[in-house]
Amino acid sequence: MRAVEYQGAGGPEVIRVVDRPRPEPSSGEVLIRVAAAGLNRADVQQRRGVYPPPPGASDIPGLEVSGTVTALGDGVHTFEVGAEVCALLSGGGYAEYVTVPAGQILPVPTHTTLVDAAGLPEVTSTVWSNLFLTARVSAGDWVLIHGGAGGIGTMATQLVSAFGAHPVVTAGSAEKLDYCRTFGAEAGINYRDEDFVERIRDLSGGHGADVILDVIGAKYLDRNVRALAFGGRLVVIGLQGGAKAELDLGLLMSRRASVAGTTLRSRPADEKAAIVAQVAEHVWPLIESGAVRAAVETRFPLENAAEAHEHFDSGRHTGKILLTI
Repeated sequence: MRAVEYQGAGGPEVIRVVDRPRPEPSSGEVLIRVAAAGLNRADVQQRRGVYPPPPGASDIPGLEVSGTVTALGDGVHTFEVGAEVCALLSGGGYAEYVTVPAGQILPVPTHTTLVDAAGLPEVTSTVWSNLFLTARVSAGDWVLIHGGAGGIGTMATQLVSAFGAHPVVTAGSAEKLDYCRTFGAEAGINYRDEDFVERIRDLSGGHGADVILDVIGAKYLDRNVRALAFGGRLVVIGLQGGAKAELDLGLLMSRRASVAGTTLRSRPADEKAAIVAQVAEHVWPLIESGAVRAAVETRFPLENAAEAHEHFDSGRHTGKILLTI
């Protein structure tokens, strides 16, 4: 089968399309013929050599796919051969075939194309697990979402709005902020020339952010804590701005606030299955009703994976980038 591998660490120039043996499903797994794979920042970080696959995972990049069930491992009775599905992976998605535990598979939602469904599993699972399971977002909360124009940001904005909370996003241009508003952002903050600490307090009438979803890390840590409301929850899911920073524990305690850091890729299969089950219950009906949608910006053929990564690295993209196979 055709698959992408990284020949060394670096920029898109290390990407190669090669021949690999087709995997076979083990007990409890499903073999999917891939229609499309989502491009995520984790794939880029793996390419750069700073985010290796977890033990036992494929070295082929790709954390989400859509496609058709081709074979079933022993003990799998929840899907039939020929079913159109999408799936959350630990790796292996940039390929013609991939195996995945049955508990990490979702049906393609009604009114979503098979290709575009590849842009749903990672963002929905990330947003649901972090904002609704870890940070306990509830109706009326003020939620500050950094990186609002990306795949995670657009999904977070839609789900926060759908559950009656107030999504406020940051982005680096007026055009991206306008794009965020099309997904339900109540306000946008241009991080290049505005102080998001002051802006979120102004927008919330002095209250502050009940929840912050952060992809930046160290660079924003102090300001994020200052932006929190009393009892606020900061969830860090990315380290684009570094991994180490000083934390003012006195300020954190005075706000009775909390900081959590999470990853999704390295979680055990049973934890991922539990998250996917909640996504199926709470998020899939919103997608099927049209209240929430996949934010797919562009699609590249698998052979143009290097070009897709160049587009991602440029910072110009919005929403999701897909590789079609």
